[in-house]
Amino acid sequence: MSLLEGSNLRKTYRLSRRTSVEALRGVDVKIAAGEMVAIMGPSGSGKSTLMHLLGLLHAPDRSDGPAPGLWFDGTDAGSLSDRDRTRLRARSMGFVFQSFNLVPTLTAEENVALAAEYAGTSRGAARTAAREALDSVGLADRAGHRPMELSGGEQQRVAIARAIVNDPTVLLGDEPTGNLDSARAGEVLGLLRTFNRERGQTVVLVTHDPEVGATCDRIIRMRDGRIVPAGRPLGPRRPNQATFEPFAARQRRGPPSTGIAGPPH
Repeated sequence: MSLLEGSNLRKTYRLSRRTSVEALRGVDVKIAAGEMVAIMGPSGSGKSTLMHLLGLLHAPDRSDGPAPGLWFDGTDAGSLSDRDRTRLRARSMGFVFQSFNLVPTLTAEENVALAAEYAGTSRGAARTAAREALDSVGLADRAGHRPMELSGGEQQRVAIARAIVNDPTVLLGDEPTGNLDSARAGEVLGLLRTFNRERGQTVVLVTHDPEVGATCDRIIRMRDGRIVPAGRPLGPRRPNQATFEPFAARQRRGPPSTGIAGPPH
């Protein structure tokens, strides 16, 4: 059964009176409950826009073509009011982005609890849920630290804890490993795969990285605002792709890095 489904999804961004960008050009997509799916393609292919539509962050265009359809777990999301869409998004979806988007003045626990309170949980229950979520990503001992006191990998794990605090049905990530080195990226992907397998949460990841795509059950490939049929290549693999080193091997190698990818050589 499809958890997320879209038909005739179109999105055009008007940059000026004379300039526009067709980000999506009539996309049909289905993602089953329990899948871990990567959406891949070059910059400008429409992959982030597709994730934003599936995550109810934006609405598809309704002009200049067949009527679009957008469903979440059998609910016609396109017919919901803005308030109902916001409620559905807050309670049933978790988001992880490339930039960690943590409030710098709040502790890790407070950042995570904020998402629970936003979904309607009382403050006390939200704090309890936040501590449990942080423990599930291995950061129980860092709950009282602010973002600047955490490494890049730790900040992204706080962001994952924030995404799972309401026990959502689906986790959506837009380049969630893009700011991390290969070791920390491997940890983040390991967490997402664990939640997918052990909790049955559907995971949808937007990525440029073939290594990230290789960890998923299925890859949806995009180019020029459309889904590329299976078997048609997108282009050559980017050089110097890092591989994800097993945790035990990293322990033998020595102390971890800060988790932020450095400048290219």
